Amino acid sequence: MGIINSATALLLGFLFTVIFHNPFKAYSHKAIHYFLKISVVGLGFGMFLKETLETGKEGLSLTVLSIVSTVSLGLLLTRLLKLDLKLGHLITSGTAICGGSAIAAISPVIKAKSKTISIALGIVFLLNSIALLIFPAVGHLLDLTQEQFGLWCAIAIHDTSSVVGAALSYGDEALRIATTVKLSRTLWIIPLSIFSMFLFKTKGERIKIPYFIVLFIIAIIINSYHILPETATNFIVLMAKRLLIITLFLVGSTISIKDLKSIGIKPIILALILWIFISIFSLIFITY
Repeated sequence: MGIINSATALLLGFLFTVIFHNPFKAYSHKAIHYFLKISVVGLGFGMFLKETLETGKEGLSLTVLSIVSTVSLGLLLTRLLKLDLKLGHLITSGTAICGGSAIAAISPVIKAKSKTISIALGIVFLLNSIALLIFPAVGHLLDLTQEQFGLWCAIAIHDTSSVVGAALSYGDEALRIATTVKLSRTLWIIPLSIFSMFLFKTKGERIKIPYFIVLFIIAIIINSYHILPETATNFIVLMAKRLLIITLFLVGSTISIKDLKSIGIKPIILALILWIFISIFSLIFITY
């Protein structure tokens, strides 16, 4: 209905699960998977091709630097902390690129066990939730512009749902930039999957390509050439934003206290160090 914001939706989802439990957790994960993609494609109907290409170019150097430095630091810290190599790599991949999507794509490539995948996803969802709550407040405190905040949260927040959720509460320009940069960043799943294949010496595994990005680009082209009337595209964008709020409620409903307790301290230390590093590094890069 447009009454609550992104952070409130996430908290309500978490409180719902704590009080009532979530009997449909498996379905919730599937719904998040599809709703997020539909929302992102819907947001494309509010963007223009020229601006999107310019935004993608502006964020390219920061994207490359942040991914390479985060993956390198993650590999080093995994060994220093004597953490399971596959778990460390999944947490690193989720931090470097796009949270749960990167973990889901890299897991079959390195033949990770389900327990390892669950722990990595649990940590990423926890940090995503914290980011969604604190990033807009920090952005306002530092007096970041819409452009600066959109770029910062696209680089420093793991999952696309939390990136778009944080930017949604900051402003339309921040939302446009965050969505564009985050989706262009998502394409780095492909080279990272190939790198992972060589790193863990696995062969013949199918690399998942995020095809919904093609639909996002088509939506931008439709809007840029005014193929649909403005009233229609405005309605689609509005519905996409509302669906995103529902998605964030579902994300909150999948966070389990029991699952978080089973994670252990070392994976959390790795995830926190990487997250703090990428947040500070990208913020300094953007502001200076």
